[in-house]
Amino acid sequence: MARRRKLSNPLALAVMALLGERAMHPYEMARLLRLRGKDETIKINYGSLYTVVQSLERHGFVEPVGTQREGRRPERTLYGLTPSGQEELHDWLADLVSVPVREFPAFAAALSMLLVLPLDEACELLDERVGRLTSQCAAARDALTGFADKVPRIVLIESEYQLHMTQAEIAWIRAFREELAEGSVSGVAEWRERGESGEIPEAWRALEGGPAED
Repeated sequence: MARRRKLSNPLALAVMALLGERAMHPYEMARLLRLRGKDETIKINYGSLYTVVQSLERHGFVEPVGTQREGRRPERTLYGLTPSGQEELHDWLADLVSVPVREFPAFAAALSMLLVLPLDEACELLDERVGRLTSQCAAARDALTGFADKVPRIVLIESEYQLHMTQAEIAWIRAFREELAEGSVSGVAEWRERGESGEIPEAWRALEGGPAED
């Protein structure tokens, strides 16, 4: 089981990973995060980067190690990773890799309430999603192909993983849509009934274990 950490913002993990390479100032961190496309896998608010660095410093994971001046620009503080920061980086990353964490994706939440929508509309919306995901996959494949001869595969594995996850979602939606079209999904008749009447079918009320209404 993953232990509770002092910080949980993935941006803090990314900052420590950068500082594990060399000391740098927050502006350089932001530049490298953009350059390496980390905003594709980590929700990054660049405006809060300084706050994250300050929080890491407060917990003893990073520390000022010098200053740097470029041209006529103001001096910038260089930060480095402390020994406890190196340990935290290793342990936190090891937890994320080895321990599955229960997440709450928005699409799964939408599926749990899909019956609120009329059946035909839900089918159309699922088809729209497949179209958008298919476009995303095509763009991702093109990007991976474009980088294939320029950088080692190992630095692209997060994009490769995301592509495979998106392809799996497309495959599931298409299979589900086919079953809906065939009428082979149990409960689909009641779903259509609900959409037409606006009322919960009696068969579903019984599943809730409460008394049926007169």
